[in-house]
Amino acid sequence: MTAQPGATAPPPRQASDTHASEQRRPIGYYETYSEAERAVDYLSDNGFPVERVAIIGSDVKLVEQVVGRLNLGGAALRGAGSGAVSGLLIGWLFGIFNWFTPLLAAFTLAVYGLVFGAVIGALFGLVVHALQRGRRDFASVRVMTPTRYEVVADAAVADEAKALLARMTGGM
Repeated sequence: MTAQPGATAPPPRQASDTHASEQRRPIGYYETYSEAERAVDYLSDNGFPVERVAIIGSDVKLVEQVVGRLNLGGAALRGAGSGAVSGLLIGWLFGIFNWFTPLLAAFTLAVYGLVFGAVIGALFGLVVHALQRGRRDFASVRVMTPTRYEVVADAAVADEAKALLARMTGGM
């Protein structure tokens, strides 16, 4: 494969890649998803059958971003929020289908569900936080992201795709 602007060297093949390599061949290697997406978009713009192309992310890494300290108040607030949403939905469903007294409006049951869910959720959040005894007293968001991307195409059209990408102007 000829080097493309912005493309990285092909990674070594793994034993698990053998099945995929029998049906598809690599046509480009990219460091970011937007570069790989741009290559596929270029193929599409030039009339290539992009349904025969795939973008494969590899070398996945887990990034856990800590967003703050979690204390009893925060645990109660998070529990109340999730409980309120659940209670609101359940109350609304009971109101919509008139599972209780038909005189009660769906809105009233939804509000009761919201309040009840918030209280139960807050209590549950407090209990769970207290049972952890300070072991995980922070809040975080986890994201899994690949570190590189490989664009592959069906073996029957891979050469055509590589030729199109070689003509791509502006670099990657």
